Amino acid sequence: MAAVLILLTFLLLLGAGAEEIIGGHEVKPHSRPYMAFIEFVKDDGRSYRCGGFLVKDNFVLTAAHCMGSSMKVTLGAHNISIQEETQQTIPVAKAFPHPDYNFKDDSSDIMLLKLERRARRTNAVRTLRLPRSNVHVKPGDVCYLAGWGIVALNVKLPDTLQAVELTVQKDEECESRFPHSYNKATAICVGDPKIKRAPCKGDSGGPLVCKNRAAGIVSFADKKCSAPGTFTRVSSFLSWIKIMIKHS
Repeated sequence: MAAVLILLTFLLLLGAGAEEIIGGHEVKPHSRPYMAFIEFVKDDGRSYRCGGFLVKDNFVLTAAHCMGSSMKVTLGAHNISIQEETQQTIPVAKAFPHPDYNFKDDSSDIMLLKLERRARRTNAVRTLRLPRSNVHVKPGDVCYLAGWGIVALNVKLPDTLQAVELTVQKDEECESRFPHSYNKATAICVGDPKIKRAPCKGDSGGPLVCKNRAAGIVSFADKKCSAPGTFTRVSSFLSWIKIMIKHS
């Protein structure tokens, strides 16, 4: 019981919008130039943050549950606590959550953000390629996730970009763990349950990068931030992404 109380206290101190990667490490600055740091305000008046990634000069892909008002995106960041010369902060002109998104079970948890202006491409700001429609990740594939988050419980929340290596699991792992929400047609089960490496609150929207392409988007994990977690399968939404970018 004492351990549970300590964990709950720790999570409350972090706040609901805390960025957390369990078992991660700091990356070389600007080695993930596609990363986007997203800030927004929800109905409760509080500020929250999510991850995301640049897919076109004026479009960022993230999770639909990262929706809010006064949305802005920072590109080219490593340390989010300071104003780095590489950073470009751009307000969001319009958010496009997927029309089939269901907040109750986080199905179709994907959203495009159109920026007010195009990002300027630099060594610190680059797009991430989308997956090929006929190529899918499979159990055993090793992928990577990045976000501004803690690397272990009871450690101070860092300001620098963190990354973690994660292994794709069989769908059955998540079907048994999340029987009412996991849909293998639109989701990927990621994270070895025997290893303490996983996304958590606030890592939402960040990209799962497999073979240098965006295979998934952080969508859902349990309250203890243990593996496996559910990632939106980007390849299932390629047609929608391309149509929205072309006509928005």
